[in-house]
Amino acid sequence: MINKAILLVGGKGTRLAELTKNTPKPMLKVAGAPVTQHQIARAQAAGITEIVLATSYLAEVFEPYFGDGSKFGISIKYAIEEQPLGTGGAIANAAKCLKLAGDESVFIFNGDVLSGHDLKAQAEFHESKGADVTLHLVRVEDARAYGCVPLDVDGKVLEFLEKMDQPKVNTINAGCYIFNKSAIEQISPDAIVSVERQTFPDLLARKGALYGYIDDSYWIDMGTPESYIKASRDLILNSEISPATRGVRGGALIASDAGIDATAVISDGSVIESGAVIGARCQIKGSIVSTGVSIGADSIIDNCYIAPNVSIASNEKIFAKIISD
Repeated sequence: MINKAILLVGGKGTRLAELTKNTPKPMLKVAGAPVTQHQIARAQAAGITEIVLATSYLAEVFEPYFGDGSKFGISIKYAIEEQPLGTGGAIANAAKCLKLAGDESVFIFNGDVLSGHDLKAQAEFHESKGADVTLHLVRVEDARAYGCVPLDVDGKVLEFLEKMDQPKVNTINAGCYIFNKSAIEQISPDAIVSVERQTFPDLLARKGALYGYIDDSYWIDMGTPESYIKASRDLILNSEISPATRGVRGGALIASDAGIDATAVISDGSVIESGAVIGARCQIKGSIVSTGVSIGADSIIDNCYIAPNVSIASNEKIFAKIISD
């Protein structure tokens, strides 16, 4: 049973720069709750009792929200990087906060990813193989945008390949790992290290036990505005993906204090946050309407993100856009 985890939430979110000037990407709201809250809820539901948030960019915003984790049913600690250390460096730094016994294993979650895969089954696979590291892998139609991971018949990783124009396989790194203590100890402390470019290739070179666990359940990398909006929509339309998705009614999530005209139609996995005002005959489809937004009558907002306190005039027709000011 694996009951400890590290959540990598130090990234700046450069591909979401319009949204992350004052909010780190992992604290952006998806289906009414921060991305990190969804990940913590999934970890807690899988039996994890202690989690370290590996923070860097705008690190100070996490602890006021999550505290010691007691209100989320889990113990939360914080590891702050004075300078970004990369994925491997962040893991080594955060592991200092965990008291690992023997060769205990730890889940590592990437803060960019939402996944519905079976964490307990991944842990059982890891332990059954006696693995040093087990990667969660998913199969995709086009692997060119991702690192791909060929396996042998036993599930052992043969290579860890970065993005290429002609991928060897369609199994890709999905950003959820299990490391045992000895594998973490191989990472240089207080150094900038990439698990993708250094740790995994080094482990393969040393003939370490690096395995891949394939699970094709729901998975999304929220690195772009389009995928961020899609993730929110997906969680509302399938709230079983995350225990933190609550209050969905009729395919939408609407704050109790939002002012929605009776003739407006809110649909297709939209979120209407606190204090938003939606005018007469508006159509809001598959969009995130943030706190304090005002949308005038007869407007159509389709597949959009509307930032807090933005005002949209009447009769606007906006499709697939980020409206940040």
